[in-house]
Amino acid sequence: MPSGWLRAISDERITPALRLMHGDPGRAWTLQELAKASAMSRTTFAVRFKSVAGVAPLAYLVEWRMRLAQRSLREEGTSISEIATSLGYTSESAFSNAFKRVTGTAPRDYRNAARNLQPTSHDVFELETGPRTMAGRRVPPRASSHSE
Repeated sequence: MPSGWLRAISDERITPALRLMHGDPGRAWTLQELAKASAMSRTTFAVRFKSVAGVAPLAYLVEWRMRLAQRSLREEGTSISEIATSLGYTSESAFSNAFKRVTGTAPRDYRNAARNLQPTSHDVFELETGPRTMAGRRVPPRASSHSE
């Protein structure tokens, strides 16, 4: 199986560390704590984790936190400051910098874009009349051409 999340959760040596990170993503986990939970030295743990998961353990933790943040930004009304605190960041600024580094966009921009893309059932697709553009205009059917 190629390296990645599915391989990592099936690796009995790595699973204890994954459980810790997923169970308490806001905690300031250290490589030493995660390695100890997996009954390995820091070096052995780091090498094995990267070979199995495809990414270093603490980088994985940051990416997991950002996935949780994305979900919160899309689906909840939680403030960015509260999200930052829940994920272990000491400030909204530190969280925003990490979020932008991982996702390529600022948390506020991500939330606004996610909210703007939340279609209502009548403005993007209607079963009776077909797809519509976001401006509410019917999308014209593609012209068929035999010269294509």
